[in-house]
Amino acid sequence: MRTLIRDVRVFDGERSVPRTDVVIEGGLITAVGAGAGHPADAEVGGAGRTLLPGLIDAHTHVFDGSLAQALRHGVTTELDMFCLPGMLPEQRRLAAENDDVADLRSAGTLATAPGGHPTQLLAALAGTVLDGLDAPEIDFVSDPSQAPAFVRARLAEGADYLKIVIDDGKVHGADLPAMTPDVAAALTEAAHDAGLRVVAHAITASEVEIALDAGVDGLAHVWTDLAPGDAVSRRLAERVGRQEVFVVTTLAYFEAITAQHVGTADCARPGSSVNAAGALRDLHRAGVPLLAGTDATPFTPAHGAGLHRELELLTEAGLSPEEALAAATSLPARHFGLDDRGRIAPGLRADLVLVEGDPTRDITATASIADVWRRGVRQTR
Repeated sequence: MRTLIRDVRVFDGERSVPRTDVVIEGGLITAVGAGAGHPADAEVGGAGRTLLPGLIDAHTHVFDGSLAQALRHGVTTELDMFCLPGMLPEQRRLAAENDDVADLRSAGTLATAPGGHPTQLLAALAGTVLDGLDAPEIDFVSDPSQAPAFVRARLAEGADYLKIVIDDGKVHGADLPAMTPDVAAALTEAAHDAGLRVVAHAITASEVEIALDAGVDGLAHVWTDLAPGDAVSRRLAERVGRQEVFVVTTLAYFEAITAQHVGTADCARPGSSVNAAGALRDLHRAGVPLLAGTDATPFTPAHGAGLHRELELLTEAGLSPEEALAAATSLPARHFGLDDRGRIAPGLRADLVLVEGDPTRDITATASIADVWRRGVRQTR
């Protein structure tokens, strides 16, 4: 099946092309260029529309139904930052075998201190998304000597990267056991030795410093404890830039918990949304790679739809529409080693989103979805 998307504006993950043709065949993009698609088995009109790479949400938590919900909104890949162990194998199977759900990469089981975040939230899930099951037990790391075994267990679980949690609970009004700097460093070293990237959950400036000292590759959130314009925030952003660490933005998450005070996912005090936006501005000015992510759960933000709100918030915080689009396409693909997606070019996966209008001028156009393809399969709208 050879499909031609004719006369369409293209944002290829990095730049815009005002009018061209794109050809899909056998699950791949096979040609990009005016007149490239003759003959074709099927044609899709692109006039007045924009073709984007499939969107990538760089911070989610996957439960039953999440991947289907994501794909309906043009999110063709989710980067899961902790999937409950009993759910992960089935979610991986769905993503591998089916094209009507988003693709999945996952950290599997995260690393945290005994009794540390997010174990205080797991009990709250019983009777909701767990359908009455007891809260699952997860592995903990309390000593640097445990790090190699923990990483080996994650590799056996099929983890694509490692997530570590550095969170003492104070920001969300709790007093939780927190991962120590020596454990964070040992886990990062063991993960790097095994070829895994390390992403750290750290939501205060001091926690981010611990993560940076440990040598992590990315931060799962911006920090939320410093007011906009704080000199400490600016210096911290500059350090993140010097160490070439990427940051997943999750502004939609902080907006949601500030507005709704969602008890099952509360990770910051009311007002954190403003602080998060201020931190993001400092990071943007420092040239830090920013990856669009939502921290989507079955509660809020929603899978799929939350990423469109994230893109709006990124532009409100100072990114151009094209920078925001890159944050949800080429940048997460690059920083998570997904070389087969995130851009529109011959030979790459045909994970694509066709939208009405021009999101490079008005980012809200990303939500006006006309068509979605995953591995070249056109989704029923």
